Amino acid sequence: MAGRKPGLAWLVLGVGVIAYVLTVMQRTTLGVAGLDAADRFQISPGALAMFVFIQVSVYVSAQIPAGLMVDRFGSRAMLVVSGVLLVTGQLLLAFTSAVPVAVPARVLVGIGDAIVFVAVLALIPRWFPAKRVPLLTQLTTIFGQLGQVLSAIPFAALLHAAGWSVAFSSAAAGSALVVVLVIVVVRNAPGRTWEPSASVSVREVGAQLKAVWMRPGTRLGFFGHMGTQFSMMVFVLLWGIPYLVSAQGLSAATAGTLMTVFVICTILIGPVIGVLTVRHPLRRSWLLLGIIAANVTVWTAVLAQSGPAPLWLLVVLVVVLAADGPGSVVGFDIARTSNPGASLGVAQSMVNVGGFLATLIVLAAMGAILTAMGGFTPEAFRVAWLVQYPVWAFAVIAVVVTRRKARRLDAAQGIAPRPLREVIAGSR
Repeated sequence: MAGRKPGLAWLVLGVGVIAYVLTVMQRTTLGVAGLDAADRFQISPGALAMFVFIQVSVYVSAQIPAGLMVDRFGSRAMLVVSGVLLVTGQLLLAFTSAVPVAVPARVLVGIGDAIVFVAVLALIPRWFPAKRVPLLTQLTTIFGQLGQVLSAIPFAALLHAAGWSVAFSSAAAGSALVVVLVIVVVRNAPGRTWEPSASVSVREVGAQLKAVWMRPGTRLGFFGHMGTQFSMMVFVLLWGIPYLVSAQGLSAATAGTLMTVFVICTILIGPVIGVLTVRHPLRRSWLLLGIIAANVTVWTAVLAQSGPAPLWLLVVLVVVLAADGPGSVVGFDIARTSNPGASLGVAQSMVNVGGFLATLIVLAAMGAILTAMGGFTPEAFRVAWLVQYPVWAFAVIAVVVTRRKARRLDAAQGIAPRPLREVIAGSR
């Protein structure tokens, strides 16, 4: 770590992680308040889904620009911009009961959310040695999920005790504090080692995007991220709490406890996947496929129940969903090792689009089905969750196809994975 100050590196990353935690909280507050939002704005499940659909659409649309801006202006400036957008969006939502105001509020949250993860990920390889990057990326992701605990427990408690305006304005205050911390602590890289990417024309941007996408590793990361992330995101962004309460008959407190179990398991599973990623870099796609298979299995078991699923099975469901976030991070690592450093922000933004694009499709489809079938009923939810299966099938096929292309490229460079019999736990 020549030229780097270890203490400062950890401090910078710590503030970045805090920024990510608060962003995850802002992202998931509407999901926790889903039933309250439907009542406050007097909207159907389909219209409620459109709130989150718009937020995630903006998130997806802003991913590539966010990556370009992080490469051009640095993580510090973009984290400040993100925080200001999140504060503004949550304050707007806090003091309105009108849909025309609430929609742009979620748009601002979506844009702010889009910037944070890429900006924080970009700090890690600049402040830490390459051998630490996969594990630190996993740790950043899993600690970020503490934001879901903040939304599921203290935010939810404040919402029901003090009301909508107090809860959302308090959430905004958290991100305002983060902006101050970023300005004081965060630097793009040690000393003067960070150099912004050059200003380029629209045509050159298009050529750069094409070059990044054409690398098989980028596409493998994209489709792996797609298949592993979306089920978890749909669950925590919007439909998880309504499903557990309305369809499974759990109390709000029990549903919140399950979300806490989800976060704890994410924290426990993440380092394991990070270590496997480091030890077996040529078999990372097996992790992706294994996590997808686990999702398909447990969701099938839950949806096959004639009535509410037993609590132990719902616990298994949230444990499996907890592996989705760390699993999707494997896609970022594949893209990182397949692209030059100058394109790192763009490549990771591109991968991030995969999971959120699938999330968009499933969110919208489930909202339409729930509305058509009469609302938050057990049977409506049972049919709505079935829309996940075609997405999983598409992602698995795409991972297998792009993996072959990535391995052919590796073979041409003299790189080959160890035989399976020599691998206890694989990773691409």
